[in-house]
Amino acid sequence: MPLAVLVNGGSASASEIFAGAVKDYGIGTIVGTTTYGKGVVQTIQPLSDGSAVKITIAKYFTPKGNDINKKGIAPDVEAEVSEDSTDWTELTHEEDTQLQAALKEIRQN
Repeated sequence: MPLAVLVNGGSASASEIFAGAVKDYGIGTIVGTTTYGKGVVQTIQPLSDGSAVKITIAKYFTPKGNDINKKGIAPDVEAEVSEDSTDWTELTHEEDTQLQAALKEIRQN
């Protein structure tokens, strides 16, 4: 069954790993814009003086070992959201350029 995954600059962490897995294994098409690039897990460690330090405790990689941190996942098909839209939640399916690009890809496969 054809698969298209929509991504944008707000796609981070687990959604990027999912998109990376789809891309690594060639099981679908990534449509949209480059993802955020959140490839690390961090924790905040409080200090005795009341301040704190943020420590990176883990790093995400795609299944084939690609480092996404500060790079993100580039889409297979670049599709921007219409610049005419000020609120993407108000878009109809017909106005959603990323959705339409994904549907086009699915129909071709």
